[in-house]
Amino acid sequence: MRRAIYPGSFDPVTLGHLNIIKRAAVIFDELIVCVCVNSAKNAGLFTPEERVELIRRVTEGLPNVKVDRTSHLVADYARQHGAQVLVKGLRAVSDYENEIQMAMLNNKLYDRLDTVFLYTRPKYAYLSSTVVKEMARYGADLRDFVPRQIIVDVEAKARGLELPRHEERPQ
Repeated sequence: MRRAIYPGSFDPVTLGHLNIIKRAAVIFDELIVCVCVNSAKNAGLFTPEERVELIRRVTEGLPNVKVDRTSHLVADYARQHGAQVLVKGLRAVSDYENEIQMAMLNNKLYDRLDTVFLYTRPKYAYLSSTVVKEMARYGADLRDFVPRQIIVDVEAKARGLELPRHEERPQ
């Protein structure tokens, strides 16, 4: 079985992330979207557990996509889960330098681990979780940036409100 891992912070998951997830799910038998706790980043808008829930909600129609989280090195996580491929999205050439360095480091830590880069579709090239959080704080319309299933959650969190209960979320 060809199992791959798409690691990231996903705070929150964007339409760009979802596009990479859908494309990778076609390539691999199983794709694990793994929320990684990045020690270099400040505390996120969403907790890791909330991010897992949001990703599960937006990928529920993709039967070969699983969602998990880790606070360990992604190379160790891949080894433990029998994956030999990491999937990474590239928005611009500037992303490549950092991502290729990480790919080589991950391969050094787990020599059976390769990284596959999927370019971001041009309509998502400007999009990042950081941009989404900033727009949400100012009340911008998020329909072109995050999956519709989680817009209410992102808006609520950005304004410091409690997340809506499941029955209050749009379907």
